[in-house]
Amino acid sequence: MSTQSIKSSLAFWLHTLAVVAAWVAPFLITWKVSVAAYAAVMIQFAIWGKCLMNEHHGLDESGGRIFYTDLLEKMGFSPNPYWVKTIVRQWLYPVLAAFTLFWQLVLGHAPLLF
Repeated sequence: MSTQSIKSSLAFWLHTLAVVAAWVAPFLITWKVSVAAYAAVMIQFAIWGKCLMNEHHGLDESGGRIFYTDLLEKMGFSPNPYWVKTIVRQWLYPVLAAFTLFWQLVLGHAPLLF
């Protein structure tokens, strides 16, 4: 395996870990850190118009493709790339932030880690 493919594979799995972390953060991490992280992701999309991690594992965002599209396809789904991109880039992280606030502040659940 070439050094480039090892780096690309490592970047892919780190990106996957970041995606999983975003989904479980409301339960594990205080809302102060989670909401700041979600805001940072949204700011990244607003400034660069893409996820900066994609280029490290060779994902070309042409045709509306994003990392979530690749993940869903690897799981056997065939989503509309533009639909997935719209949901992820415009709705997902604000919804996760709102859910985090609701879960921790309204319902009173403490984060499991910190």
